[in-house]
Amino acid sequence: MKLAIVGIQGLPNKYGGFETLASFLASYLSAEHEVTVYCSAKDMPLRTPEYNGAKLLYFSFSSHGMQGMVYDMLCLKHAVKNNEVVLFLGFGAGFLMPFLSRKNKQKIVLNFGGLDWQRSKWNLFSKAVIKFSEKLLVKNAGKIIADNPLIAKYISTTYNRASTFIAYGGDQVTKEPIIAASLIEYPFLKSDYAFAVCRIQPDNNIILIIEAFKDAKIPLVIVGNWNESAFGKTTLEAFKNNPNLYLLEAIYHPVTLNMLRSNCMVYIHGHSAGGTNPSLVEAMHLGLPIFAYASGYNEATTDGLAKYFSTATDLKNLVNTFDVTNENLAVLKMKDMATQKYTWQAVAEAYNNVFKQQLKA
Repeated sequence: MKLAIVGIQGLPNKYGGFETLASFLASYLSAEHEVTVYCSAKDMPLRTPEYNGAKLLYFSFSSHGMQGMVYDMLCLKHAVKNNEVVLFLGFGAGFLMPFLSRKNKQKIVLNFGGLDWQRSKWNLFSKAVIKFSEKLLVKNAGKIIADNPLIAKYISTTYNRASTFIAYGGDQVTKEPIIAASLIEYPFLKSDYAFAVCRIQPDNNIILIIEAFKDAKIPLVIVGNWNESAFGKTTLEAFKNNPNLYLLEAIYHPVTLNMLRSNCMVYIHGHSAGGTNPSLVEAMHLGLPIFAYASGYNEATTDGLAKYFSTATDLKNLVNTFDVTNENLAVLKMKDMATQKYTWQAVAEAYNNVFKQQLKA
């Protein structure tokens, strides 16, 4: 079939969960289908014609902010006209839906990821726009995919629509040994440390996590895009001189990133906005003890096997009373769960089944 993937910044991916999903779907499905991935020409300076077997098609709009909604709508309009099935990722194209024919609506398989309108980075107007866009998408798309059981419940109770549960894979990560040369650049590798990798935005509970570790018994390493937002820059400036904090700029080299996180004492996961988060699944695959924010979504992803926090005090107490030997059984169970549930081959096969069903619909 002619299959399009719409709603991401572009490929090759960096940190984004949807970008990671698109990358692996392209890799697994391009041998069977003609896959086109829509990309932002403004956000992707290296405009390669294809990636992982998929054709890359560029539109000259940014995928960020309100301009991102225009980008999503233009891409989706083009995609439904030129493809048999379209996977739309996100919320941005909702206002296009009333103008599409019933046939073109039926082509669309939607995964909106999480409740983006709940993110604290949006003002009240933006939240209202995003939620209404979400409503238009969910009400009109041919098929809905939920990446977390609580998202499936939200879709059912809010919109009275059924969805197919498909999570994310994380088996691309590998445990990497500490290289002697890295001890100079990353001196914290010489002893125990906590680790987090995420986008630097308020709804990932960055401030809460930092407050918990300012004087905790082990240091904290956070890898993220500190210099891409006012919040990130302000937070970095405020805490960069704390000796218990290592606030590192985004690392896109997978071996280096895997070395830093696979050798940590405990993985810290602060995401709160909903859905199954790829970095949490990856930590499970690496066999790491996990302290996760008590969002409900994170408990569902880890099947209640991690430790959870709601406040800086909760997290600090978890860290200061942590005994790694007591976590071995839970860690093994989470790793086994990840091996069974969160693999890219299984994810790609599940998506492929949905796409084939939708082609016949």
